[in-house]
Amino acid sequence: METMKENSSERPSSQESAEYFELLRFQTVGADPLHMKDCVQCAMWLKKWLEGIGADVKLLLPDGERLAATPPVVFGERRGDDGAPTILFYGHYDVQPPDPVDEWRTSPFEPTEKDGRIYCRGSQDDKGQMFAFLCGLRNFLSASKGPVPTLKFLLEGQEESGSGAIAKVAADIKDQLLANVLLVCDTGAASDLRPAIIAGLRGVTHFTVRLTAADCDLHSGRYGGIAPNAAQGMAELMASLHNPDGSIAVRGFCDRIEPPTAEELAAAESSAMSDAEYVAETGVAPVGGEQGLSTTERNSFRPTIEVNGIHSGYGGPGSKTVIPCSAIAKLSMRLVPRQNPADCMALVERHLRQHTPKGMKLSVEEITGDAPALRLPLKSPIFRLAAEVLNGIDPRGAVFQWDGASIPIVSTLARISGAAPLLVGFGQGEDRIHSPNESFSWRQFMLGRRWATGILSALCDANVD
Repeated sequence: METMKENSSERPSSQESAEYFELLRFQTVGADPLHMKDCVQCAMWLKKWLEGIGADVKLLLPDGERLAATPPVVFGERRGDDGAPTILFYGHYDVQPPDPVDEWRTSPFEPTEKDGRIYCRGSQDDKGQMFAFLCGLRNFLSASKGPVPTLKFLLEGQEESGSGAIAKVAADIKDQLLANVLLVCDTGAASDLRPAIIAGLRGVTHFTVRLTAADCDLHSGRYGGIAPNAAQGMAELMASLHNPDGSIAVRGFCDRIEPPTAEELAAAESSAMSDAEYVAETGVAPVGGEQGLSTTERNSFRPTIEVNGIHSGYGGPGSKTVIPCSAIAKLSMRLVPRQNPADCMALVERHLRQHTPKGMKLSVEEITGDAPALRLPLKSPIFRLAAEVLNGIDPRGAVFQWDGASIPIVSTLARISGAAPLLVGFGQGEDRIHSPNESFSWRQFMLGRRWATGILSALCDANVD
């Protein structure tokens, strides 16, 4: 296998960078109905791009759904040579909302290059990583002199909001998704871009909690001390989810957790950030979560219930003396192996109803995600092959990581397709995904492109089946 040396000053071709910028300009906030047109236009752009490399491509929706309301799933297939493996590539073109917009130093959807980094929403997650891989795949096809695999593409527009459409579409076309290997480029590397093979992902469920009290906001003098306060009630309700030591207080929530093996924990700890590195990256010490466990254990192998946002009452300039009549909170759960998402959601909802303050009504809404955790065996043959490719890219060699984040559909796709999952990406904390000023460097882009070419060549040479 040819060794591929990294050159930090290397850049994509003018065609690749122009295409990348064009892709980034689509404002594909898949969770926002106001951006459905952007999502459809982006899906059509990807369809045309894949057709340019010889794939047959369709835009798919679940039965009964309309383009005006649901981002389409892009499904493509390019037939390869007999005897060569079949590879399914998954990515997503949707992005997080750019809010808070006033914290961006550049326009959120206008790619801006500065010091070798591209600033734009989606520049890394996942348009940048996905497109870097696709560029490497195109290079592989144009340069290949040997067998070419059958390539299948599944690109969605709802990964950031639960992957609802693709879950239904995948079930409808499961016979067309059969593959040997499932490739995903939507994860991170270790410190200083040392390559990492992801051996596990946490599952995820998101939901909205709403508390209502009076019919309208009330005067805090006239009704103070009498009327229940929805803002205060929501604060109490959210605080009830955790014990003083940071552990989850929901009864039964952690009963079925499968802990890591000694080998897994040792491998995870060997490439983990130090506390000092964490502070340098985030500006805060890693003191959250369940006390008495290492940072790696809390982030990779334990579940979480996080409050993503609370909104109630008045937050403008000056003061407004009211007792808020309603409050809303956005939450997400990260789950680990043996935790069933539906069962965990039922336990949390029961807890919230038992702790709802007097005089208030609770509703739990917008439950999405419903994705279980994924944990893969370290002795997987596909991991050995990936390590060989990554060792050729970086002489430091690859490490294993258990990602605390989630890609909701991956476990479902692995089950439906029968493919061995292989998740390798080149994200870094400084990319600030999901935050203002998201960025992706040309160095990372080129590593993603190089990885695609290398792993496709290796899979064909190894004749994986």
